[in-house]
Amino acid sequence: MKIVIIGLGTIGETILKNLSGEDHTITIIDEDKTTIENLIERYDVYGLVGNGACLDIQKEAGMEDADLAIVLTNSDELNVFACLVAKKIGVKNTIARVRNPDYRKQIINMKDDLGIAMIVNPEREMANEIFNIINLPSVAQIEHFAKGKVTLVEIVVEAGCPLVGETLISLGKKLQSKVLICAVQRGDNVIIPSGTFKIEAGDKIHFTSAARSLGDFLAEVNLVKSPLKNIMIVGGGRIGYYLADSLSNKKYKVKLIEHDTVKAEELAELLPRVTVIAGNGTQHDLLIEEGIETMDAFVALTDIDEENMIVSMFANKKKVKKSITQIKSDDLYGMLDELGIINNVSPKHIVAGRIISYIRALANSVGSNVLTMYQLVNDQVEALEFAAKREEYFYNKPLRDLNIKKNCLIACIIRKNEIIIPNGNSEIKLGDNVVVVTTHKNFDDLNDVFE
Repeated sequence: MKIVIIGLGTIGETILKNLSGEDHTITIIDEDKTTIENLIERYDVYGLVGNGACLDIQKEAGMEDADLAIVLTNSDELNVFACLVAKKIGVKNTIARVRNPDYRKQIINMKDDLGIAMIVNPEREMANEIFNIINLPSVAQIEHFAKGKVTLVEIVVEAGCPLVGETLISLGKKLQSKVLICAVQRGDNVIIPSGTFKIEAGDKIHFTSAARSLGDFLAEVNLVKSPLKNIMIVGGGRIGYYLADSLSNKKYKVKLIEHDTVKAEELAELLPRVTVIAGNGTQHDLLIEEGIETMDAFVALTDIDEENMIVSMFANKKKVKKSITQIKSDDLYGMLDELGIINNVSPKHIVAGRIISYIRALANSVGSNVLTMYQLVNDQVEALEFAAKREEYFYNKPLRDLNIKKNCLIACIIRKNEIIIPNGNSEIKLGDNVVVVTTHKNFDDLNDVFE
């Protein structure tokens, strides 16, 4: 596909990094000359310096025959206008970042008139992700395939969990619930496990299940935890506001700490069901005074990664059941596990993931068979949903008889309304959707899974 990206901040660069190596023609536009020069050196892309909303710049970028324009500058107004210009001169699809909640509802209602196929709001997407983590306290991360019918779930195996010491074969014999463990992170290593793989305490395991069976599995292995009721949030920016609003509407008891007094007063008016505290949420005495030791969940959302890490470690020390940490810098991810920071979230990765999934789905209409794609374990693993939409030699044959590439696993088969957690006897048939988990990159067809 021919893709134009306007605005190469952290989200734009993350998308570019993930698309590199795929069969796309990419042009990038930014007003910062140094940014463009650096990215041209690192990636196989074309680059233009200038205002991406300008008609002449867009024409020079070849926007009139582009398949997709992704507009991610820091200005909502410029993003919307750039999409209007792009649509006017012939681009087929546009994505715009719109962060201001005052604009969002209007633009959603006018999406078709504005020619915008998708709107992304990093702060709202982040708040939704954190809300889901709090709502399912035993789950570290959850993704969905097959329009919500299949879940891909990450859990942390704690000492004393019934999963410890079990092999995948022994689990299959013991469990009533049908799940498939498809990727394991153990320290710095990522494993696509075989049947003899033995689970250890501290492992992060990713498994697939039918959405309706997820609760049964968690109950069967004693991972249903008591609901989280009392939530403390440090940082009253847009993410903190969206999250506090969502949680308080669901009857959670929320305490939000914001260091800026004027902003705290505004939040107190906007969030009548939330207790808003004006103060420095990284100060030991304030956290103790406001009852961090009585909280069920703690969310660190300051603008400084290191502050978020330190206060999250303090929350863990005070035995808060679940702490969630915003981390923006990729350089810090390697040390998080060793510091006990398990639930970490990044706006750029969440939004980039959504946009890349959209690109994969769009590519499906022009040749690729990928319907949905998620990246796991700090982008080391991909989980892809393929459409089996043309006859292949590997259909109607038991999986055990097929030569599947190393570090690839068939994690789920969706056949109409049937969710199949596969074993060696399972077969792929024409018309199925197939979920594959792999450490390989840039698969765009089910054929890529087989030798």
